[in-house]
Amino acid sequence: MKVSLFITCLSDAIYPRVGEAMVRLLAAYGVRLEFPPVQTCCGQPSYNSGYWDETRVAAKTILEAFDDSDFVVCPSGSCTYMIHHYPELFADEPVWLEKAKRLEAKAYEFTQFLVQVLGITDLGAHFPHKVTYHPSCHGSRLLGVKDEPMALLSAVKGLQFVPLPFGEDCCGFGGTFAIKMADISGAMVTEKVDHIKETEAEVLVGLDMACLMNIAGNLRYRNEPVRVMHLAELLYEGVQTG
Repeated sequence: MKVSLFITCLSDAIYPRVGEAMVRLLAAYGVRLEFPPVQTCCGQPSYNSGYWDETRVAAKTILEAFDDSDFVVCPSGSCTYMIHHYPELFADEPVWLEKAKRLEAKAYEFTQFLVQVLGITDLGAHFPHKVTYHPSCHGSRLLGVKDEPMALLSAVKGLQFVPLPFGEDCCGFGGTFAIKMADISGAMVTEKVDHIKETEAEVLVGLDMACLMNIAGNLRYRNEPVRVMHLAELLYEGVQTG
């Protein structure tokens, strides 16, 4: 089967180690991730701002990039769910609509692919640290990714998991929301970090680098020594030391 990596803008430009961790973890199970170099932004910023014509341009590039893939794996629940909007964007264009439906059916967030497609929950990782988890809004509420990360974390040897109080509250990022409503966004992420501090966790883990970037910025601003990691990074580091 041909499995392709949809890396997303933030992971590609700012957090490439997330994609590297995904590639190396999946390679251990015989999955060689293809990387179509023509892939671009999923179009979520323009879509959420109401610029649907511009979004269709980006979406067509994504649809063409992954048209011949059997599976598409992404490190972001937010960007993965954006693909679910593509059929709506191309409702009046039958050829593109069919491509959109095909991509929607084969696109998976990273932990979804590991657990649902490969049937893997225990990677043999060892990570002896106190960890809490932030469930990003799009991934958990819209994409329905809830049990998969918990199954993967619970199998990590030595990991002490601490539930995050009010964990399902938004971190305040929300893409363009953080720019348009900066004061509200700042209050939300401050509250999120207050709850992270309550856990006394050494590590905050999540599935979406946009949210984690926002939280990490607040942690650094407040000089809090909490390490922020994508779950793929945690698993890969745990496999290396396990």
